[in-house]
Amino acid sequence: MKIIKTQNPKPKPAGKIKFGTVFTDHMFVAKYSADKGWHDEKIQPYQPFVLEPSSSIFHYGQGVFEGLKAYKNHLGEIMMFRPLENFKRMNSSNERMMIPPIDEHKMLQNLVELVRLDQDWIPTGEGESLYIRPVIIANDNSLGVHTAQNYIMFIIMSPVGAYYANGLAPVRLYVEEFYVRAAKGGTGHYKFIGNYAASLKASDQAEKLGYDQVLWLDAQYKKYVEEVGSMNIFFVKNGEVITPSLEGSILPGITRMSIIELLRHKGYKVTERLIEIEEVIQGIKSDEVTECFGTGTAAVISPVGVIGYKGQDYTVGDGKTGKITMEAYKSLTNIQHGIAPDVFNWTYKVK
Repeated sequence: MKIIKTQNPKPKPAGKIKFGTVFTDHMFVAKYSADKGWHDEKIQPYQPFVLEPSSSIFHYGQGVFEGLKAYKNHLGEIMMFRPLENFKRMNSSNERMMIPPIDEHKMLQNLVELVRLDQDWIPTGEGESLYIRPVIIANDNSLGVHTAQNYIMFIIMSPVGAYYANGLAPVRLYVEEFYVRAAKGGTGHYKFIGNYAASLKASDQAEKLGYDQVLWLDAQYKKYVEEVGSMNIFFVKNGEVITPSLEGSILPGITRMSIIELLRHKGYKVTERLIEIEEVIQGIKSDEVTECFGTGTAAVISPVGVIGYKGQDYTVGDGKTGKITMEAYKSLTNIQHGIAPDVFNWTYKVK
């Protein structure tokens, strides 16, 4: 792999970092063509792409992405959290979107080279990390709905603080009853770029009403809880941790999978099943549902303090971060940052 180092290093950000607004000095780029396969892999200075107006990504949206993080532990070692799982999930998305598969292990090594090169960009403050965004886009310079023959893969990285402005403070969710995020047989199970564009209308309306994120319901019956815009969702009911089962329209989050394993290891009962929004609301009203939290790479874990449904706000528990939520957050982040032993072998050390 060719490595072209920048001749003009950018200044590192100082103070509080707004999520996803500052990018490191370098990026990874590779191309795909039907005759050559994946080729021309290189690390180069972060820079704009030149794409023709006819590029198929602009017209038909054939593209996927991933999100993961790198951290520095208390010894100054660079750690990533389950990075191979991200490239496995990217290949799952590729298969659904008719994008050629990548070599997962080779791509991990390419990422290691990129992280190693830009390691000085990894922030070390509490809740801070280096966010990593791998992307694949179709790039045929022709019109017509068909599977592309040419693609670009790139990886960019961004030093980030907390995903939400208020950090671990409980967020407010708005239950969306009209718009839907995904249906079974669609693309909700995959990290397809169009899923996020389709969520913007409802998210904008929720923000105008004073909420942080949308809590989506299923497309067919509009009664089963699915996920939040950037997170999978969990509820604590009578001490049992419940999360919606993966029925084909929910993204199989890597943080979700990790929290399920972690809490079961700690002795909690964790159940994956269909859960109706009415069950959640009635559980909040009866004090059976005492906690709610979301999980995702960007936010890690976000406690939920309020759920807005049918014009009324329902406060979960006492509206503060719950015991199990905090335990899950501390346990996971301590493993990620090397503070606690990694009994699951989740962390990957960049040497």
